[in-house]
Amino acid sequence: METTAWKNAPANRHASFQPQFPHKIPERNVTAMLDYRVRTFLTVCETMNYTQAAHRLNITQPAVSQHIRCLEAAYRVRLFLYEGKQLTLTRAGEILRRRLTALENDERALRAELSSLPAGIEELSLGVTMTIGEYAIVQPLARLLAAHPELNIHLRFANTQQLLHLLDAGRIQLALVEGYYPKERYAHLRFGREDFIGVCAAAHQFPDGAPRAFSDLLAERLLVREQGSGTREILTRSLALAGLRVEDFRHFLEIGNMHSILSLLEEDCGISFLYRIAAQDGIARGVLRDLPLPGFPIRHDFDFLWAKESIYGGKYRRLSEELIRCRG
Repeated sequence: METTAWKNAPANRHASFQPQFPHKIPERNVTAMLDYRVRTFLTVCETMNYTQAAHRLNITQPAVSQHIRCLEAAYRVRLFLYEGKQLTLTRAGEILRRRLTALENDERALRAELSSLPAGIEELSLGVTMTIGEYAIVQPLARLLAAHPELNIHLRFANTQQLLHLLDAGRIQLALVEGYYPKERYAHLRFGREDFIGVCAAAHQFPDGAPRAFSDLLAERLLVREQGSGTREILTRSLALAGLRVEDFRHFLEIGNMHSILSLLEEDCGISFLYRIAAQDGIARGVLRDLPLPGFPIRHDFDFLWAKESIYGGKYRRLSEELIRCRG
């Protein structure tokens, strides 16, 4: 299929340039070029404790305090306040944390971009949820790689909350999630919209007849994803609308792998709630079936996310758009 390049120039444009350096710098000695006080500030934001930040940075606590005072003087704002004995970020501190985190992450991406120039390689770290990684992204990704053989992708699998943490920390550059997230914090683009359904074995029998509400299912064994997964969060919110929790089911089994959930469903070991895209093979083979509950299916988006403040935002959007086109 036809695809549109997501880069502005050929990847090997500078492939012939081979810079010579008098010394090879060991990777462990390569540090970010941002001001050292920025690193101190971000470390305090992570620990919310001056002593712990000093220990992590291998400097003294007075040095940490001095770095923070220098930043406060430079920006003419208070960055931290104590509420009792608890250190908290001010509104200005939170804004600065977001902006400087984006700068630090972009500096890391810039370093990788420059180091890969001689080989004509483009690198990207993409994080996907379990359901998306196993059932939705493989074909689009294969088409993208066929169109861009110079592209190296580091693919990470994690649940939605873990992916948000990796994105915030700059460990991945782009995420594709299925769950809820604070949309005001990220640039985002919809990859697709999928049905979220109840599923059981085709031969499963309900003692009191076909269920008409969540409350009719509480005697069943619920097969559910772990805390932090998008699938779990959608179910949790749906249950809450009925005044229920996962713990209200008499029996439940928490599983961090979608394949295991589907295998247990086929063995009639319980019921579950998941995306149709994950269950469609079992439904097509006649070993699984929908639970026809009122309000289902729920339509939910799969979204690409990236740092809103990133200088690479245009690149991430173009790549996301091409993956959407590759999905067909």
